[in-house]
Amino acid sequence: MPELPEVETVRRGLQPVMEGARIISVEARRPDLRFPFPEKFAERLTGKTVTALGRRAKYLTMHMDGGPTLICHLGMTGSFRIEAGEESATPGIFHYERSKDGAHDHVVFNLTSPQGSHRVVFNDPRRFGFMLFSETVPDEHPMLSGLGVEPTGNTLDGALLSSLLKDRRTPLKAALLDQRLIAGLGNIYVSEALWRARLSPLRAAGTIATKGRKAKAQSERLAEAIRSVIADAIAAGGSSLRDYMHTDGSLGYFQHSFAVYDREGVACPTPGCAGHVERIVQSGRSTFYCRACQE
Repeated sequence: MPELPEVETVRRGLQPVMEGARIISVEARRPDLRFPFPEKFAERLTGKTVTALGRRAKYLTMHMDGGPTLICHLGMTGSFRIEAGEESATPGIFHYERSKDGAHDHVVFNLTSPQGSHRVVFNDPRRFGFMLFSETVPDEHPMLSGLGVEPTGNTLDGALLSSLLKDRRTPLKAALLDQRLIAGLGNIYVSEALWRARLSPLRAAGTIATKGRKAKAQSERLAEAIRSVIADAIAAGGSSLRDYMHTDGSLGYFQHSFAVYDREGVACPTPGCAGHVERIVQSGRSTFYCRACQE
């Protein structure tokens, strides 16, 4: 599943082509993806101008003049491809090549703008992605209304993180993956952030939200680690994991900076640490950490 940096990379790749463009026509080549397409899907988008391309957590939001807003999710294997004439590009930085098999091209947006004519194609072999309409403010849509704070900017600080985790007995990693608390974090970046903060994924989440100087320092350190790892991944263009790539078809580079994720058995990169990266399973998902320096 794509995480926030991957979705932001895709948004930035689509933005120059889609924002300000008029939708000449839409081709929905099947009745559904994960969910059925909204009623009159193509008809309601045809003739609209895309006023803004946004992101909320792991969702893309395409805002139209006069509405509706189109909420998109890439699912496991979804990708957007930009075509202009004979040229084709796929925005996103992901480790394994995205599908370019036309049999999985399920939605096509035909666009015109001062930059020329383009086709934006949504390809999704496994069809876990979806496109839904929001008739009001997107944050009020059921898919988005329960999402927590974004892990970007300075909104997420130690004090806010402490308030979110207070009295929680679940493992720290599980709490950070709860989209109702922090929106957009996934398995990769939680492992990386916990390593940067020197905190064990196994400890109870509430232990860094108690009164006292030590807990305060831990919550501040973790908030900073979360913000920095997300910012670094966005700057590098995402983690380049399987099935995701840029709209221009290139792969990403942040995976080369992983400290612990998918590095089982490698010496811990913390200076002076004699430990090694271990892999454990939490709630059916792999966790990578160093027990020697993450307490």
